[in-house]
Amino acid sequence: MRKYNIVGVMSGTSMDGLDIAHVSLTEREDGKWEYAINEATTIEYGEKWRLRLSKLRHQNSMIFHKTDRFYGQFIGENINSFLKENNLEADLIASHGHTVFHQPENNITVQIGDGNSITAFTGLPVVTNFRALDVILGGEGAPLVGIADELLFSEYDMCLNLGGFANISGNVNGQRIAYDVCPCNIVLNRIAREFEMEYDKDGEIAERGHIDYDLLGDLNAIEYYSYEPPKSLGREWISSHFWANVRASEASKEDKMKTLVDHIAQQIGNSIEDICSNEASGKRIYITGGGAFNKTLISHIRAHTDAEVVVPEDKVVNYKEALAFGLLGMLRVQNKTNVIAAATGAKSDSVSGSLYGDFSKIV
Repeated sequence: MRKYNIVGVMSGTSMDGLDIAHVSLTEREDGKWEYAINEATTIEYGEKWRLRLSKLRHQNSMIFHKTDRFYGQFIGENINSFLKENNLEADLIASHGHTVFHQPENNITVQIGDGNSITAFTGLPVVTNFRALDVILGGEGAPLVGIADELLFSEYDMCLNLGGFANISGNVNGQRIAYDVCPCNIVLNRIAREFEMEYDKDGEIAERGHIDYDLLGDLNAIEYYSYEPPKSLGREWISSHFWANVRASEASKEDKMKTLVDHIAQQIGNSIEDICSNEASGKRIYITGGGAFNKTLISHIRAHTDAEVVVPEDKVVNYKEALAFGLLGMLRVQNKTNVIAAATGAKSDSVSGSLYGDFSKIV
């Protein structure tokens, strides 16, 4: 069994920053993998990058391509600094990039972070562009972490990530399914900014509020929640299908925050029941992502499910997605399936990701 040292890189839709994790992965004889997160950091986006990324979908093609290239350089430079500061070496970089467009219904998903730039700046082989092939095969291109949940965390019945969107995966009748449940931090952070805060630390704003049941009813009635998986969400969907309900409400900012938290928790509870065939008691759900630190949100999730809620150590909470894409990158290099059609709805499983650089030393 060979151990691989991989740098997993992730930028989520909530735009908290660039997650960089140095992970060790060892494949076992049973096909499962053992992992260790050795060192990890989050490079917070300055106002310039946050504005550039949030507005990029409205820019012309020249600005788009320049930003793609510069963002790849930004990733490469920060990986170099991270490895040097921690005296680490790596076999491979697996970079998710930052999503600008995600419209699988239009056969489009785009993540920036030019792989050529990353490998040029680091001298390391790079895997990027994990979602595009699945979309071309008719899939949602998301969520992709289901295979990592199966290979790394199969002792849990379900895995839930509370990032920009909440996504869940679970094993149903021997197949790992995964899908986006609802918006999460991307909408909670939007309310927090009205308090001149980047996010609602520990859920303190929500805790002060009260549920507005008119707004809650409008949110729960959104058509997406009646769709069967596979299904996925993008930033565009929030503008066109979700946020108008919040904006139209006359509830206070605190009450909107509390209502959004309960809405998210209700939708998660519904998804847990669906995956567990209405028998959630005795099941365990593993929760990661920035929302796992939101005490009010976790409390509401516990109130809406009988499943045991497990929140791991902070390093796993923060960097599980970077770890997951590290594994997806390694599977790509091994020419093994890393995107499963049961999770995305594609015509077939796929070996997804674009390769940049020299892989001869790790194949």
